[in-house]
Amino acid sequence: MKDPMHHLFRLSRHPRRVGVLILCCLPLLAHSNPTAPVEDWQAIIRSAPYWSSQGVYNNVLDIRRWVLEESGYCADPERHLLFDHRGQFLGYTSNAETSAETQQRLNRLREKLAREGRASGWTPGDTSTTGYPFALGCDQPHARLDEARDRYLGEEPGARLWGLWDDLDFASQEKPGTLHEALLYVFNTRSQQQRQSLPDELPRYLAGMLMIESGGRTRAHSTADAKGVMQLTPQVLSDCGVATRNHWHRLAQLDCAMKLMSQNARILEPAINEYFAALPTAKRQRLFTLLLIQAYHGGATRIRRLLDDEDLNGPARYFADNHERFSAGDIAFGMIFHNLGRDRLGLASLYYVADVELAAQAVSSSF
Repeated sequence: MKDPMHHLFRLSRHPRRVGVLILCCLPLLAHSNPTAPVEDWQAIIRSAPYWSSQGVYNNVLDIRRWVLEESGYCADPERHLLFDHRGQFLGYTSNAETSAETQQRLNRLREKLAREGRASGWTPGDTSTTGYPFALGCDQPHARLDEARDRYLGEEPGARLWGLWDDLDFASQEKPGTLHEALLYVFNTRSQQQRQSLPDELPRYLAGMLMIESGGRTRAHSTADAKGVMQLTPQVLSDCGVATRNHWHRLAQLDCAMKLMSQNARILEPAINEYFAALPTAKRQRLFTLLLIQAYHGGATRIRRLLDDEDLNGPARYFADNHERFSAGDIAFGMIFHNLGRDRLGLASLYYVADVELAAQAVSSSF
């Protein structure tokens, strides 16, 4: 039976674009003095019941889809969205002339949402401080999903490749292959050689990771010195035995990324299988895959602590005991959401997994 307080709100993907502000009718949440800001946004997160993570995965997918596809409430990129701890869209405001003025608009909207009972409290934010409800800017030019998909599938001739790496020999100069074909070649070869043991559904997500990490650009280079199609750091590439001259080599990048995923799998899989033993096999495997993607972004030991650390594993214990009420995505996201602000856990981890899911969906017909 569903919790009597459970409520899911699904928003139309084709909202009308009218005015500066649109508010949605969300559940009324009690608050002693909703007009007064809460000192620390984390206090709101800590007070949220674990059951409230029902639907969080699809909710975050919705708002990230608008960003990646420049659709819905992000059809105009000069906007910021506000959403709550369930990932539910609450409203938007158009950007002002300056970042500081935009933050003032967001704070006025936060206060209004709390006063009208559409948010369970609010915290002012600024350009360097997180506010609540959370804000997400629509203008993120690095995320061009259609362009990334074209490179991945070889629609752009310059994105095709061939070459040798280690014992791998892919395509030829006369007949270069696509990144999609290269990814499957490396994954299947290493699996047949029993040099890795990864979920069968992972290639589709590796494709999504490649598209989100680099947009399929061979020479993608981040400010943190991550480089190449899989955005690996020099230290990780060195650990994989990749010489500096080969750091941009796309086969080497794919091979190293899969090796890193295999290492993360050895850290996480035993704990997940033990902790979530009651989950149906397919659901547990799906959770494992999503946590592997989060681990690629934020580190396997940090994800493992969500199960092992007594200060962090309250959500995991609850979801394990009540798994019938949550999707695998809700569990993966809920473990993060209820620990936001702890152990350097932030919204970027959730955005990353959601973006990878959306990118994987964009090329799913190729698998």
